Amino acid sequence: MKQLTPRRRSFLNDLSGYAFISPWLLGFIAFSIIPILFSLYYSFTEYDILGEPIFNGLENFRRMLGDELFWQSLKVTFFYAFVSVPLRLVFAFFVAMLFNRGTRAIRIYQAIYYVPSLVGGSIAIAVMWRRLFMADGALNAALTKIGIVTDISWIGNPSTAIWTLILLAVWQFGSSMLIFLAGLRQIPKELYEAASIDGANPLKKFTHITVPQITPVIFFNLVMQLINGFTVFTQAFVVSGGSGDPLNSTLVYALYLYQRAFKYYDMGYGSALAWVLVLIIGVMTGIVFKTSNSWVFYEAKEGK
Repeated sequence: MKQLTPRRRSFLNDLSGYAFISPWLLGFIAFSIIPILFSLYYSFTEYDILGEPIFNGLENFRRMLGDELFWQSLKVTFFYAFVSVPLRLVFAFFVAMLFNRGTRAIRIYQAIYYVPSLVGGSIAIAVMWRRLFMADGALNAALTKIGIVTDISWIGNPSTAIWTLILLAVWQFGSSMLIFLAGLRQIPKELYEAASIDGANPLKKFTHITVPQITPVIFFNLVMQLINGFTVFTQAFVVSGGSGDPLNSTLVYALYLYQRAFKYYDMGYGSALAWVLVLIIGVMTGIVFKTSNSWVFYEAKEGK
């Protein structure tokens, strides 16, 4: 039997590998790559889904400059992302620090705290959240029980509606917490022992050992949660009833994009909005990556 050459064997190995991943690869091309390319084309057209797309160049992007709802959705989204992301990360880090001290039934607690991240983006939880903060909801009922009588609709008040969404985002801290906990457990205990010998107090251990060692994990969580913050949709859609009310105070960018594309059938403009969102996320993550050299600590590699 003729023996295969190394090049031929390598080719067959590669071919078998592609054959195994072909179901995922075909799905990725069909349901991700092709729709992305179509949306790029539609962003330069006037398209209402029912008719043929008509090329209009940069008109959709020029239209955004005079679109008040576009600017309002940007304002709401930036506020949501810049408030909810730091709060979620700080809370997740705090809980991870508590768990890292070692507690009985730690795995049970981890599972309990992780559950909100699993179900927090679901329709059912958003509906529950909407009911919780209505005028006759559980929050007002609880406040009445302790003597604070109020009939305010937290989701119906323009000054508090966005905060209900932020609170929901912070409640979904479980995934970030587990990542922080994994990072904390990778810090060598010898560093803390050496610091104790030198007389360092807990605060100095935290600021000079824990924080620098955990900065790569903070960086990862920051990027992931920043992307999630700018693409929030389900919670805002359900809590506001799909309108972004009251007074567009919960009109996040993804919700406005959905309204233009699927409520008003303005698919061309919706596609342009989607690509602007991609650009915004790219710029924001680029800034984080660019500044990471000044605050993310990596251990020196061997030979350097």
